[in-house]
Amino acid sequence: MLRSIARRTSTTGAYLTRRGFASESAPDRKVAILGAAGGIGQPLSLLMKLNPLVSQLSLYDIAGTPGVAADVSHINTRSQVSGFAGDEQLRQALEGADVVIIPAGVPRKPGMTRDDLFNINAGIVKSLCTAIAKYCPHALVNMISNPVNSTVPIAAEVFKKAGTYDEKRLFGVTTLDVVRAKTFYAGKAKVNVADAIVPVVGGHAGITILPLFSQATPKANLGDEEIEALTKRTQDGGTEVVEAKAGKGSATLSMAYAGAIFADACLKGLNGVPDVVECSFVQSTVTDLPFFASKVRLGKNGVEEVLGLGPLSDFEKQGLEALKPELKSSIEKGIKFANDN
Repeated sequence: MLRSIARRTSTTGAYLTRRGFASESAPDRKVAILGAAGGIGQPLSLLMKLNPLVSQLSLYDIAGTPGVAADVSHINTRSQVSGFAGDEQLRQALEGADVVIIPAGVPRKPGMTRDDLFNINAGIVKSLCTAIAKYCPHALVNMISNPVNSTVPIAAEVFKKAGTYDEKRLFGVTTLDVVRAKTFYAGKAKVNVADAIVPVVGGHAGITILPLFSQATPKANLGDEEIEALTKRTQDGGTEVVEAKAGKGSATLSMAYAGAIFADACLKGLNGVPDVVECSFVQSTVTDLPFFASKVRLGKNGVEEVLGLGPLSDFEKQGLEALKPELKSSIEKGIKFANDN
């Protein structure tokens, strides 16, 4: 039994190495995770430890991080792990970081609105971004802390005030919407989930999440009702998990997976891998809104190109118009918070 587990583990390690660069040829890259001791942070720390593109893994939280770092550091992969806790160690955690991932904050609980989340997480994000502007202003910042539709604009305002804002280096991580859309689509369309591609645009909450099933591949002849149901399930994916966990948490494991996928794409882009494309919530001129999620080509400077929406079905066009007022309001709320506090 132990031998078979060891064999499976070594195969996984080889698979992870094959997916990226061989570890000896990859450049040194430091990844910092802010909120590493939390429900998303711990599995995300594990997944980033498994990534052969990471040479230094810096784990930070207000408390509990030394234990997480010690635990993860025993895994036999390339990266050196350091754990930091408390305000006085935030500088060490951030200095020299190429990518900073922010899952810090509180998760959503049953009955909690995104306004409730905002009231707690907005201040946390503002203080962390103030530190990023000081200690690693050129890092790619991957924002996971919800509500992303507001926390990304908060980060942008903080960086603008500090004189360090580069719209190419700030990302709202919407990858979980894509992961869900692929999974739900593949299940309904009876296609291999590993081959499924579904772009998801808009924002990262409720109706602002717009999966473009008309552009999904492999193609499947799904009816209008099936498409509507898949769209609704993708939009409500977070609530589905919150309710299933019955007050014991939110989508931590799938979010950690999605965060690791997006961070891997950022690292590949930094390392010059061509044609790395992921959906992300970024500063954008694709619509009349200042921030919008769409496909983004990643490269050595972060965002190389924000890609257009492509052809939309009538249902998707309606969805696009319906999401705009809510997304606009969330963006404005983030900007107002950053400027008033």
